[in-house]
Amino acid sequence: MSIYWATILGAVQGITEILPISSSAHLVLFPWFFSAQDQGLAFDVALHLGSLLAVIIAFSAEWLKLLKEGIKLIENKLKPENHSQKMIYYLIIATIPGALAGYFLEEVAETTFRSPYIIVFTLVFYGLLLYYFEKKGSKAKSFSDITLKDALTIGVAQALAIVPGTSRSGVTISAGLFSGLKKEEAAKFSFMLSAPIILGAGLVKIPDIPVSELTAPYFWVGLASSLIFALISIRFILRFVKERSYGWFTAYRIALALVILTVLLVRG
Repeated sequence: MSIYWATILGAVQGITEILPISSSAHLVLFPWFFSAQDQGLAFDVALHLGSLLAVIIAFSAEWLKLLKEGIKLIENKLKPENHSQKMIYYLIIATIPGALAGYFLEEVAETTFRSPYIIVFTLVFYGLLLYYFEKKGSKAKSFSDITLKDALTIGVAQALAIVPGTSRSGVTISAGLFSGLKKEEAAKFSFMLSAPIILGAGLVKIPDIPVSELTAPYFWVGLASSLIFALISIRFILRFVKERSYGWFTAYRIALALVILTVLLVRG
């Protein structure tokens, strides 16, 4: 893989992993649009590790707080004494549905679910769902108000992201809005929840990757590109949604679906 193509795909991953427009759909569609070879397992891991590092860096203060509270939680014999300690449980519990979906449906997700027709449907359906929950949600809860029920709701929603076009961030933000979280708070919890699932998937896949691919220049270029653009995207969306609607992303999803349908018709 060329450095140029690695940089482009890294940027695509970094932007679309954070914005609610589906990174998996874009990573499937880019090679499809340009009749290019699929990027492969090693590069896919590199792109997601870049996004993971961005989430860790962007919310470093929150992660450090959770780390300190985690040590106290162990000292307290796993009995939470405050909301931060409960949040550790919430993140773990909310990760389980997505982990189970990945374990049992990975093969189907890598084959059947990658159909352009399925992506068209999920782009439109979950885009409209995001818009609907933004309009109907109370948007009253802050990050410190998240409950176990909220975490479970968002965690179950994350499992749906196994299907390309759904958007992990989009569907978890939708679930957060449904649970009454403020727009920026729903996004924040969505991004933090992505860390365990991305880390877990990476740890499972890395042993299957040859050392020669892990040390290849394109691997690290893709990782760096994904990291940089994910950081930019996190800053952008947290500011954007304070004043504007998620409806802009719904409009983009629908437009992308129409482009895909057009290409399908042209190609016959």
